[in-house]
Amino acid sequence: MYEQVRVPRLVTPRALVLGVVVLLAFALVYPTAQSYLAQRARLDAAERDLADAQTRRAELDNELERWSDPAYVTSQARSRLSFVLPGERAFRVVDPETVDAPTPQAGPAGTLTRSDRAWYADVWTSVKIVGGGG
Repeated sequence: MYEQVRVPRLVTPRALVLGVVVLLAFALVYPTAQSYLAQRARLDAAERDLADAQTRRAELDNELERWSDPAYVTSQARSRLSFVLPGERAFRVVDPETVDAPTPQAGPAGTLTRSDRAWYADVWTSVKIVGGGG
C-alpha cells in the first residue's frame, strides 16, 4: 500500500566526521601558524635593523679613523672654524654686490684712523649698517 521513499542523504556520516576533524585541526593549527608568521616577521625586521646598525657603525668607525689623522683635523679646523697656522695670513673675500660696507677713512700716510667713540658704539654702528638700519 504505502511505498517507502528513500531520501538521499546530503551528508554522509563519513563526510560529517571528516569535516569535524578538519575543523578541529584548523582550530588547533591556526593560532600556532599565526604566531609563527608574526614571530618570523619580527625576526626579519630585527635582522634588517641589525644590518642597518652595522652599516652605521662601520660609517662611524671610518669617521673616527679620519679624525685620528692630524691632517684631516687641520683641514676641518681650517674649513669649519677658519683657523690659520701661526705665520699665515687669513683673507676673507666679500662679494661687493651683497655687502654695502662703508669705505674706511685713510689717515696720514695711508693708515686707518680710529674713531674717537667707544668701541661698542663702533660695533653698534656696524651692526646697524649691515642690518640695513642706517
